[in-house]
Amino acid sequence: MPRARSSPLALAAVFAIVLAAGCSSSSKHTARHDTPKTPKTHRAAAVVDKPVRLVERRLRALAQPVQDAAAARSGSGALLLGGLNWADSSIGDVRFVSQRADALRGSLPSVRHDAAAVELGGAAYVFGGGDATHQLDEIVRVGPGGRGSVVGRLPQPASDVAAAVIGGTAYVVGGYTGATWLNTILAWRPGQRPRVAARLPQALRYAAVTAADGKLVIAGGSIPSGTASRSVLEFDPRMGRIRQIAQLPARTTHAAAAALGSTVYVIGGRGPTVGTPTRRILAVDLLTGTMRAAGALAAPLSDLAAVTVGHAILVAGGRGAGGTTASLGQLVPSNRASAKPKAVASVPKSLSRTNVYAADAPGDLMPAARRARPLIYVPNSQSDSVDEIDPRTFKVVRHFAVGALPQHVTPSYDLKTLYVLNDLGNSLTPINPRNGLPGRPIPVDDPYNMYFTPNGRYAIVVAERLGRLDFRFPHTFRLHRSLNVPCRGVDHMDFSADGRYLIASCEFSGQLIKVNLLTERLAGVISLPAGSSPQDVKLSPDARTYYVADLRGGIWKVAGSPFRVAGFIRTGRGAHGLYVSRNDRFLYITNRAEGSISVLALASGKLVHKWWIPGGGSPDMGNVSVNGHVLWLSGRWNDVVYAIDTRNGRLLARIPVGAGPHGLCVWPQPGRYSLGHTGILR
Repeated sequence: MPRARSSPLALAAVFAIVLAAGCSSSSKHTARHDTPKTPKTHRAAAVVDKPVRLVERRLRALAQPVQDAAAARSGSGALLLGGLNWADSSIGDVRFVSQRADALRGSLPSVRHDAAAVELGGAAYVFGGGDATHQLDEIVRVGPGGRGSVVGRLPQPASDVAAAVIGGTAYVVGGYTGATWLNTILAWRPGQRPRVAARLPQALRYAAVTAADGKLVIAGGSIPSGTASRSVLEFDPRMGRIRQIAQLPARTTHAAAAALGSTVYVIGGRGPTVGTPTRRILAVDLLTGTMRAAGALAAPLSDLAAVTVGHAILVAGGRGAGGTTASLGQLVPSNRASAKPKAVASVPKSLSRTNVYAADAPGDLMPAARRARPLIYVPNSQSDSVDEIDPRTFKVVRHFAVGALPQHVTPSYDLKTLYVLNDLGNSLTPINPRNGLPGRPIPVDDPYNMYFTPNGRYAIVVAERLGRLDFRFPHTFRLHRSLNVPCRGVDHMDFSADGRYLIASCEFSGQLIKVNLLTERLAGVISLPAGSSPQDVKLSPDARTYYVADLRGGIWKVAGSPFRVAGFIRTGRGAHGLYVSRNDRFLYITNRAEGSISVLALASGKLVHKWWIPGGGSPDMGNVSVNGHVLWLSGRWNDVVYAIDTRNGRLLARIPVGAGPHGLCVWPQPGRYSLGHTGILR
């Protein structure tokens, strides 16, 4: 094919809903009983750590110059597939390149350049391309041995294509048939025929394409008018929607794109005319649609290959001011360019691959918990006090004053101490669980809620009023780091099974956030539909789903990686607290605004029971007894505590306590360590 070098989206459901006040730090909470509508869709956006500046580490040069090669991740490096050599001739080489290697692995069925490639299931797949005389329609599989074989066909021959993978599906963007510019996004999986998944607003060639957070990002490219595009487009395969999210600072084509986490980088490229390569590296913030400079290549390059490998982007070959190059480098975040990764304490190994709560069976008490006196601890937010209830007699056996606005009682990671979180009192009141006696308050800013990282390294104080997650050392509570969150009313959270990230709710702005615990930085944001007020968060036993209660009247099903909403289940007005049964078969959901508890069968995902509080009530927060037979809940607006039989939903007791009971803690609990809140143990 002759080289043509001179040829150069979401509807969200809106709901009118008046919500009852959630888990806030306000001094009064009023119940309202408006019935929300079931959401039909949601508006989601994702972003990770604030885009960082990249620097290029030069590696040794390639064995030979190459440009316009297709590239795909392969183990610790990348495969360069085909391309143009120093003489602008098409080649069919399959080369493996990495930080330390450059080796010929095999060959394609024929020479080609301007193809696209992806990695799927341990193999590379090459789409289309040209050979200087015509375009190709082949889909070529290149296995670990490096030999290529044709396994499929595109709908029509096409070169100048780009591609990326989302969820096991390859998406092939734009291209040129030799006569026609293409505006298609093709979806293809091994063993299937390509299908048109969407159509671009205009036909494109040489676009920079990558995937991040379950979205396809398409930056720049040549357009039929002979110039280049400035648009950055986002395609959401789940919604089948394309929308423009940003604009490049200049018309750009022949660039590369790659992602680190959820930040997309547009690398190099040129303008509409030949001989205008650039060093620019641009970062696209997928949440705000903003574009910022994010570093520069060592030299101006277009037609280069870029592949994410670990925490770096491998860049290879390209066309510079002097023609085809043999450059090879790594783009790394500038703050990591010279620093070694810090050691991170390990998370205790799970007892089961299929159940994160395998250590929480009835009677599985650690020594520290076994020595504790069985009590129900009730923080009374409006009377600045704590009541202790004997679970055998259903009687209050101790009452004592604490700091202003106590919100939760939280067990420590090592199970040796309970902490009353005095939100407006800016303090923690420690309690000795052996006898239930309080100790001297510990100064801490705005402790609305508190959790512990799964490796026990830090306590995370949820400073809701201040809009922060404060990482503190768990014994002294000395501040390690504050993470400002981009949402209002950060409240509750739960952690991935491997301890690498957390997902937290933001009730006042209707958002969910994801935080990378290795970097202690933001890793994602989801905006739920208007009127949402997310509350408690709980990981399913199989670690695949995060359930998020929403005062709008149900629970969201959320996937952690990629971070996305997977569904919604209506439960009842004011859905608030989430508690896994002792046998890990059921999830108890408190519907505070209607006085009921819904029971979800976790295996089937179906609601199997609904228990009503006789005479009405406001079931809020609590936990399950050691043997799993009693669900203990605070009655937030009724100044009582409920004891509910989990075998039939019968109300066993309604116990008067102080004003505004909130984050009730049942202690002791089975499990090896505490993740905080009112007792999330694993």
